[in-house]
Amino acid sequence: MLESMIQFFQEFIQDPRWITFLLAMTPIGELRVALPWGMTYGGMVWYSAFFWAVAGNFLISIPIVMLLGPISGYLMRWPLGERFFSWLFSRTRRKGKMIETWEFLGLVIFVGIPLPVTGAWTGAAAAFLFGLSYRKSFAAIFAGLLMSASIVTIITTMGIKIIS
Repeated sequence: MLESMIQFFQEFIQDPRWITFLLAMTPIGELRVALPWGMTYGGMVWYSAFFWAVAGNFLISIPIVMLLGPISGYLMRWPLGERFFSWLFSRTRRKGKMIETWEFLGLVIFVGIPLPVTGAWTGAAAAFLFGLSYRKSFAAIFAGLLMSASIVTIITTMGIKIIS
């Protein structure tokens, strides 16, 4: 699925900055895929790929944090929406013990560790779920993205292959 999305972006968008930006907005790859793609396949210098990946990943977190409450409240009126959001919120609660305990710092660390099921998308859901203010949520997500992007940049420049 990720490969077909990358092919789609490459076919219709020629500028590697925008491909990196859009890949970073996806819940599948986020900046863990966008940054290495930009540096290896996009031919970008590390700081340009870093900027575009963080920008795309942070930008998508804004509507998630701000709209998750109203959207989930509306969709939970129907059985399918109730099942989906119950699954999402219980999964986030299980994964988010660190956020529940340490709030801001926990969210920074959660978003900042570049592993599957961590990142801006899940961090935004956790911020909503644990009731962090918008200000704390956005600051923690941004700090976590800088941490994650730094780790991914170091790994990629060392030549360790993250994507094939």
